[in-house]
Amino acid sequence: MSDHRAKVALFDALTESAKALANGRRAELVDVLLQGERSVEDLATEIHQSVANTSQHLQRLLRAGLVRTRRDGNRIHYSLASPLVGTLWQTMRQVAEQHVVDLGRLAEDYVGDRGALATMTRDQLRARLREGDVVVLDVRPEPEYSAGHIPGAISVPIGALEARLGQIPTGADVVAYCRGPYCVYADEAVRALSAAGRSAARLEDGFPEWAALRLPVEREAAVPS
Repeated sequence: MSDHRAKVALFDALTESAKALANGRRAELVDVLLQGERSVEDLATEIHQSVANTSQHLQRLLRAGLVRTRRDGNRIHYSLASPLVGTLWQTMRQVAEQHVVDLGRLAEDYVGDRGALATMTRDQLRARLREGDVVVLDVRPEPEYSAGHIPGAISVPIGALEARLGQIPTGADVVAYCRGPYCVYADEAVRALSAAGRSAARLEDGFPEWAALRLPVEREAAVPS
């Protein structure tokens, strides 16, 4: 008969990934890292935590094997250990959407009412890209755009949109996208563009969902050191 203590140890180990993600700030970190590699300092800014607190959370994810590190001089960069980590987070999110009471209300409290925002599906965007009659804006931070973006997309981080509005062709339909269903950058871009008299829509979901379906992705060429 097998040793029950060994089974207990096995099942405890099988839950280690879930335990590491059982914290909202660590889930935020995985959500950002799903876009691509980032430094500790960048991650701290993104989740509005101190570098020290962010480092502690990253160390917990590292011990669970969910992230990996790369040193560049004095800076430490983190990335997801494998695409499966992103799949785990997205699956957890989908389960919560189906089963957590009041999650819809909490989401609306954060992202606002999207009922008035035009939305374009991935299939619609692919068709428009083939026709070449749409302007696609990636409104995520530039490092995320460099790590991977929809082909032909223009990098206009949301904080720079107002200053660069004049660079966006007039008379064309604009589609903005960001990190996923709980990212508000694309919403803010569509509202700002609509207020300026532009025809604008947000892409359903975001870049991770586009990439997960193995749709075309472009990456910036690495600059030789």
